[in-house]
Amino acid sequence: MKKLKADVAVIGAGTAGMNAFRSARKHTDNVILIEGGQYGTTCARIGCMPSKLLIAAAESAHSIEEAPAFGVFPSGKTRIDGVKVMERVRSERDRFVGFVLDTIDSIPEENKLRGYARFTDDHTLRIGEDAVVEAASVVIATGSSPSILPIFDGLGDRLVTNEEVFYWKDLPSSVVVFGAGIIGLELGQALHRLGVRTVILSKDGLVGPLNHPDIKEYADKTFGDEFYLDTDAEVLSVERKGDGVEVAYIDLDGKERTESFNYLLAATGRTPNVRNLGLENTGLALDEAGVPFYDPFTLQCGDSSIFIAGDANEDLPLLHEASDEGTIAGENAARFPDISSGKRTTPFTVVFTDPQMAVIGRGYEELKNKSNLCFVTGKVSFESQGRSRVMLVNKGLLNVYAQYGNGLLLGAEMFGPRAEHIGHLLAWAREKKMTVSEMLEMPYYHPVIEEGLRTALRDAGEKLRKGRALAEDSIECGPGI
Repeated sequence: MKKLKADVAVIGAGTAGMNAFRSARKHTDNVILIEGGQYGTTCARIGCMPSKLLIAAAESAHSIEEAPAFGVFPSGKTRIDGVKVMERVRSERDRFVGFVLDTIDSIPEENKLRGYARFTDDHTLRIGEDAVVEAASVVIATGSSPSILPIFDGLGDRLVTNEEVFYWKDLPSSVVVFGAGIIGLELGQALHRLGVRTVILSKDGLVGPLNHPDIKEYADKTFGDEFYLDTDAEVLSVERKGDGVEVAYIDLDGKERTESFNYLLAATGRTPNVRNLGLENTGLALDEAGVPFYDPFTLQCGDSSIFIAGDANEDLPLLHEASDEGTIAGENAARFPDISSGKRTTPFTVVFTDPQMAVIGRGYEELKNKSNLCFVTGKVSFESQGRSRVMLVNKGLLNVYAQYGNGLLLGAEMFGPRAEHIGHLLAWAREKKMTVSEMLEMPYYHPVIEEGLRTALRDAGEKLRKGRALAEDSIECGPGI
């Protein structure tokens, strides 16, 4: 058995792991990157990039369908070639993965180790049956996996997750999606627009990351007008039947319905990959999910020389967060015990549905139920917003949340057109600790969708100036007030 010593061992070669490796290598050459699965990040292989490729195809098909509203009538019937759609998804996906593999190839062989790691104590990792690594510090960056519910047992190859969808050679004729979170809505809407009969069933009123009740209700109705969506579904049974899946559920009219589908797409959350790491052999305190307790600013687990970054810590499962966390964890692992807090940027989530969704900073639920602040909500509807109507994308709502008293931007959430771009403006403004009045002093071109943001800010500014004199409910406070 090969025995190795390392200043830093990084478990996992995804986004967080590779950033941790690069960060640690700035302080020591003796860093080992350990990977037991396929090289290639979740984002490139089965996440961000292939999903956007599928969505881009769906947007192309949808634009043809919407063209007559502009007086443009495509000649002939639109035909969606599922084989061609998936060929491009796989080809471009493989291209993105190739860039990641090039980076892996550039790492010296002595700094890479293949195999699944398992702790035998705080400083010792056993890698399969072939190697043992004794490390002064360890970074856990093992990512996450789809959460599969017991009700899906027995579905065999008729059960898929986002990890299988992007390997399809053709589009199926029907899919039932369980879960209306980010993955479920993005893939479900894209498949629907590509001609796949799609039903989305979810629980607890979930609509992506949205949490303001008015915006959630608006989004639920908008999606429901396009495809079947039940965000509080009562599922009676799920069974494998022949080459398909049979699902019995209570429909939106309160009637029992049984339907058959080619596949069931499970989008019911993700689970951190920590169960098989042997963390019980360390001195770390673990939560109910088996994840070590850690400091979100240093990524240090307890007072140990073990750090955890990316999806494995079950905090903010987003690529840019994994990248930042990997950098912080690698730096601190290499410098241990001389560690420091890293910079954490404004929380920012985008969902690439149509309309898009974005949540920036502190959302309504957190402010209303968990804060010690009073705040106002500036609102705008995009239904009458000029540029949005010109482009026939005039659906959506935007809320901006500002602290009562000083006008500081606290957060925002949006369901509407170009949310990915407006979200960036809001994230940057919050990062710079701007107030509503300062944001209103910024330039706004005409006619652009961003003018809708100015309308919401003006509404917030009016509420900040007049307070309860404007309306009894213009100011809301968290439970700490």
